[in-house]
Amino acid sequence: MCLALPARIVELRENELGVVDLGGVRKEISLALVEEVRVGDYVIVHVGYALSKLDTAEAEATLRLFAEMEELRADAGSAP
Repeated sequence: MCLALPARIVELRENELGVVDLGGVRKEISLALVEEVRVGDYVIVHVGYALSKLDTAEAEATLRLFAEMEELRADAGSAP
């Protein structure tokens, strides 16, 4: 199974590289596959590459769903 995650660009670097924030973890990724990205944009990240830009509202909704799933998983783990 493959998983691509929404991440916010926090820094642009030389050579088509950038740094994204993935839930508090910062990671350098390649921006070679996307055009005209800026700090603050959301991108879909898979194995170190930004695959496409993502609408801010859509990215935030997806991240909320991930957070809700984590809460449910944590609650299920604490049930007797």
